[in-house]
Amino acid sequence: IAELTDVVGNLGYAFVDIQPKVERDREARTISLTYEINEGPKVFVERIDIEGNTRTLDKVIRREFRLVEGDAFNTAKLRRSRTRIQNLGFFRSVKIETEPGSQPDRTVIKVEVEEQSTGDLTFGAGFSTTAGVLGSVGIRERNLLGRGQDLRLNFTLSGEQSQIDLSFTEPYFLERNLAAGFDLFRIENDSNDQSFNLKRTGGSLRTGFNWQERVRQTFRYTLEDKEVTDVDANASLIVKDEVGRFIQSRLGHELKYDTRDNRFDPHTGFVLRLRNEVAGLGGDVRYFKSSFGGAYYQPVAEDWTASVRAEVGNIFGLGQDTRISDRYFIGGTDCRGFQFAGVGPRDGPTGDPLGAKNFYTAGSELSFPLGLPEEYDIRGRVFLDACSAWDLDKSNSSVLDENTPRVAGGIGVTWRSPFGPIVLDFGFPIVKEDFDETQVLNFSFGTQF
Repeated sequence: IAELTDVVGNLGYAFVDIQPKVERDREARTISLTYEINEGPKVFVERIDIEGNTRTLDKVIRREFRLVEGDAFNTAKLRRSRTRIQNLGFFRSVKIETEPGSQPDRTVIKVEVEEQSTGDLTFGAGFSTTAGVLGSVGIRERNLLGRGQDLRLNFTLSGEQSQIDLSFTEPYFLERNLAAGFDLFRIENDSNDQSFNLKRTGGSLRTGFNWQERVRQTFRYTLEDKEVTDVDANASLIVKDEVGRFIQSRLGHELKYDTRDNRFDPHTGFVLRLRNEVAGLGGDVRYFKSSFGGAYYQPVAEDWTASVRAEVGNIFGLGQDTRISDRYFIGGTDCRGFQFAGVGPRDGPTGDPLGAKNFYTAGSELSFPLGLPEEYDIRGRVFLDACSAWDLDKSNSSVLDENTPRVAGGIGVTWRSPFGPIVLDFGFPIVKEDFDETQVLNFSFGTQF
């Protein structure tokens, strides 16, 4: 009956009465089932009333609606509107109901939202078998002044790296369906475990828009100053060739197709992404970089969700060799059980990761409740990841480089506590190379304001 109501609702009938009629034939042992549909008149949206948004502006919610006053009623568009509002991440709950309007062919859409904290103060920590303890602090407001704007400031401090980055996004620039934003960053990698230091300073300009309802494309221009300094005397020749300062000017493009029911906590649907980037619009570096990946989510039981993901990528130089800082570094969240940059070509004597021209990652995960009271909101997961990264433009006898697959499995727990999400993961390598760098434990904690 619910599916029939949706179908009739898509034809513009907001109020229908569907009654099943059953006729039994005892001799033939059959049952005839007839649905009687009293559809009523086609209706149009008279108005949209919004309640509960004490902080968020009305226009932030209304611009997510696929229906406006005067449109013919459509159940699918109404359902999609609710999903879009929920995906903003500003509300704990979103309820949409229809009521009769002032005329038989009019309906009123009532929206009731319950706002939640949109500011995040996050603290991250991790343990690496090679880098030891890592820490990060971030502050973010995803609904600045109730306008839906996103402002983020992150700090990362560790024995190996310090980083600060600032970003701002206006999702509806000039009141149009056009997102615009910028990023500023400063990164210094000053590790005792590597034979060189890398400093990066730059900024980006971004814009994106929906090509179709579920297809979005984004363009990004980045100008960056990179400097490789303090190269050890016994460093590999590949690292020594990178010393110096250079300017990078690049243009990136992403095309995304997304059918997930919720982009923050998906249970059904899939997402596909194609990313391309070209450097050489001025500056000293020229290359073309491309990757393609996706993920699929499927409920397998009540509150149990299975998911699979995969991604492949390649980079090649345009008239020159690729640089370490532009190649792929695999490990960490995309291949749990291995340190970030723990998989891929590595200099044997120094242990420096050199980056790879080619990579792939894949993973499967099962998320499930732990049987605790629902109000605790604690979920567990088991996962199995696979990955590989390989190939350099220039190599020598000291380079360790294998394209064999690496595999790791593990378990994890997420607790959406009153103080913010707490994530704990344990990853255990099953198949690896002797020169890979592993990471068993990863922990993060965040609070909201």
